[in-house]
Amino acid sequence: MTRSVVPVALGSRSYEVRIGSGLVDGLGAEIAPLLRRRKVAVVTDETVAAVHLMRLAKSLEQAGIAMTALALPPGEATKGWAQLARCVEWLLEQKIERRDVVVAFGGGVVGDLVGFAAAILRRGVRFVQVPTTLLAQVDSSVGGKTGINTAQGKNLVGAFHQPSLVLADISVLDTLTPRDFLAGYGEVVKYGLLGDAGFYDWLEANGPAMAAGDAAARLQAVTRSVEMKAGIVSRDETEEGERALLNLGHTFGHALEKATGYSDRLLHGEGVAIGCALAFELSQRLGLCAQEVPSRVRAHLRRMGMKVDVADIPGDLPSAEDLLRLMGQDKKVVDGKLRFILAREIGQAFVAEDVPPDLVTALLHEALAGRV
Repeated sequence: MTRSVVPVALGSRSYEVRIGSGLVDGLGAEIAPLLRRRKVAVVTDETVAAVHLMRLAKSLEQAGIAMTALALPPGEATKGWAQLARCVEWLLEQKIERRDVVVAFGGGVVGDLVGFAAAILRRGVRFVQVPTTLLAQVDSSVGGKTGINTAQGKNLVGAFHQPSLVLADISVLDTLTPRDFLAGYGEVVKYGLLGDAGFYDWLEANGPAMAAGDAAARLQAVTRSVEMKAGIVSRDETEEGERALLNLGHTFGHALEKATGYSDRLLHGEGVAIGCALAFELSQRLGLCAQEVPSRVRAHLRRMGMKVDVADIPGDLPSAEDLLRLMGQDKKVVDGKLRFILAREIGQAFVAEDVPPDLVTALLHEALAGRV
């Protein structure tokens, strides 16, 4: 079985991201070296549990590891105070000790929430990420960002808590709906756009095959994405500088997610894709990149069958002014100033803190009117 191993170098808290097919079936053997006692608590969601939990349970049983499991409701609404409390209380009921391991088995919602629960349980227990969506495999499972959403915005409460191991089984991606897969692709294409023009070229050529199920293309895309994130995280774990580049598309995207109530109207990766298109449009309007660059970005996203424009979001949206106010709640605000990730070219992103708000508002007005 072909697999990749990407190290995340963080000194005593370093760990590996293992990527390949069939890793869920070998989970017991993969995590056994981490265990002080042969018992794990698995937290998943009901959708993943119905399809994959028996495979995971069988793997643990074959390795002689006892398992208890909790299945949370699926969806972004789960990533809040109520289900966090439920998860923590359940882990305490399972008598999980600081030396034990909690397994987060699901997409980004499960990974973020369970990682945060592990961070605050007994002031920190170890956990293993087993991401089941493309978005989680290439982004949220790597780097130790954990947290929940609140009424004020997305991911505003959380902690940096690195996993002990990440196992990304690309065969699990075969069970995703096309929409969920493409939402994850929004995070994949982000890596090429922010720092690797060659990877973006490769995605233009191979993205359609990847979406159609090409396992080799999926392995290569997930591996390259993880390599880029791991490198950035190892150099800037707590987002003091370079790690902010990973937020390309997110300032716009998070505001649009909040405006749609974190509902199925707009998935996170869809918001990121629309946000990336807007970020390149804003860059072009500021004279940072050539006029054809945002057109190229939009053309590729459109060819992949993704949401590209604000007008692709169903239902009514707030005004441009209201969207700008939602951006003001974003974690990336510094000294009251919005920070945008802009670009001089594909693969050349940078942090900008002096973007005129009226220019952003004008862009949003046009986007809402369907002219961008």
